Amino acid sequence: MLLEAIYHQPKRNWAYAYDQDTIHLRLRVKKNDLTEVHALTGDKYAWDATKALVPLTKFTSDSMFDYYEGEVKPPYHRLKYSFLLKNGDEQIWMTETDFQEEEPDDPGRMFQFPYIHAGAVFTPPAWVKDAVFYQIFPERFANGNPDISPEKVEPWGGEPTPFNFFGGDLQGVIDHLDYISDLGINAIYFTPIFEATTNHKYDTEDYLRVDRHFGDADTVKRLVKLCHARGIRVLLDAVFNHSGKTFAPFVDVQKNGEQSKYKDWFHVHEYPLDVKDGIPTYETFGFEAHMPKLNTENAEVKAYLLEVAEYWIKEVGADGWRLDVADEVDDAFWRDFRRVVKAANPDAYILGEVWNESSSWLQGDQFDASMNYPFTDAVNAFFVKNTMHAEQFANSIGRQLSRYPLQASEVAFNLLDSHDTPRLLTLCEGDQRKMKLAALFQFSYMGAPCIYYGDEIGMDGEHDPGCRKCMEWDEAKQDRELFDFYQKLISLRHAHPALRAEGTVRFLQARPDGSQLVFERQNEEERILILFNRSEETAIVELEAGDEEWTELFGGNHRTAKEDGVLAIELPAYGYAVMSTSLT
Repeated sequence: MLLEAIYHQPKRNWAYAYDQDTIHLRLRVKKNDLTEVHALTGDKYAWDATKALVPLTKFTSDSMFDYYEGEVKPPYHRLKYSFLLKNGDEQIWMTETDFQEEEPDDPGRMFQFPYIHAGAVFTPPAWVKDAVFYQIFPERFANGNPDISPEKVEPWGGEPTPFNFFGGDLQGVIDHLDYISDLGINAIYFTPIFEATTNHKYDTEDYLRVDRHFGDADTVKRLVKLCHARGIRVLLDAVFNHSGKTFAPFVDVQKNGEQSKYKDWFHVHEYPLDVKDGIPTYETFGFEAHMPKLNTENAEVKAYLLEVAEYWIKEVGADGWRLDVADEVDDAFWRDFRRVVKAANPDAYILGEVWNESSSWLQGDQFDASMNYPFTDAVNAFFVKNTMHAEQFANSIGRQLSRYPLQASEVAFNLLDSHDTPRLLTLCEGDQRKMKLAALFQFSYMGAPCIYYGDEIGMDGEHDPGCRKCMEWDEAKQDRELFDFYQKLISLRHAHPALRAEGTVRFLQARPDGSQLVFERQNEEERILILFNRSEETAIVELEAGDEEWTELFGGNHRTAKEDGVLAIELPAYGYAVMSTSLT
């Protein structure tokens, strides 16, 4: 055994409370180095009466390590534990202080989970486990009320630029709720809807007012009410890292300089406010002079923004917040933010925009989830760009699963593109076969998938502004076959709990030189196999399948294994299959 590779620490993603009665224990070991892992567990005050040996199973792997996991329900909500590691006939015990040959008999030297405090258990909202999100960029979705469009509004469907307007508004969304429901969507994420000067609205002027070109408070209340009547949740976008240049406190600082009562609301290095060699003399988002960074450690700023966070949850009925540039805001602010939002609605979803590994924000005191761009990158690398082989992709997904508590993975926000990236079809260079493989994995994986508006009808577009085109509402110009494909994907996900949070995640085939991938989701009632052939050649995929009868969920055909128990599936170039068998 390579002892140097073995790792565990209490808390974080290694030992955490999954619910009020259950602790999950995880251990990292060198890949393919162990045959068995057990946890020796018990209560420190009643060790002899509660001592038990609990098996851990390999729940995921990456390129270097295997990760084992086990579940413990301590009778008194306290836990002391050590690990028994085996490789064939060889075995060793791991305690908090060392490795040893004999079974440890002193709980004082073992790892500890001191107590499951019910109020501290990380419990994201359960509805997100079953959510299918649809991201809407309001200015480009639909113009439902031309009377409130900007003065220089351009004809719908024109070429997008960083600065032009087409008149999309909230009434336009209301007018197309039938379309959204027909697709199967049950959650909408809106980019900002609050008063701002730009088409994207990430330069907030007034956090308590709906942008005049989108509608008003009554419009958004009506929209939320109509969405809720259809079983659709509504997620709003909070820009609390920075404001816009027309935000009243910043206007005051621009006017009055050091004499402004709001000067400590921002991070000013030099007066008067200016831009020198492209760098503002105050801190901003990036180096954008019209987006001054807010000082969220200032008590007045914090009080104001927390009032905003509470208002839209309580008064409008929003179901949560997506938090822009979340990783650049101080952690103490987000902890207070969580307390305020969860007090207003315990079922609210808090989603942080973090583009990298996000475990430090996913411990139950800040966010429920982050925008899962590491997932995006891995899916696009394998299915779209062909820069990963199957084993590398499986390792990448396995690494991500190992980093987060299970409850965070269950509500991860899994996207393939957004208003900040090129559209998926463009990344696929127009090849819908690749697009469908990527979307199939997205919808068969744990977490909440999100579709960027228009992807489902074949919209393309390069990076901003190209990815922010007007939604195409002329059905003759929509790809209805692609719409039907997405509709079928969503329907399958809704119909099969094993494809959502209930199902375990396992890769059955992912070869280091291969383009074929077999992915398994399973719960107590059903086992589902998802087969992918990311190559230009026809492939025969063979699986040990026993004597069960399998149903193709795309197509409805029934299959049984050959006499030797092998199920052989022929996949065309860039083909796929979804096979299901009942376990009851």
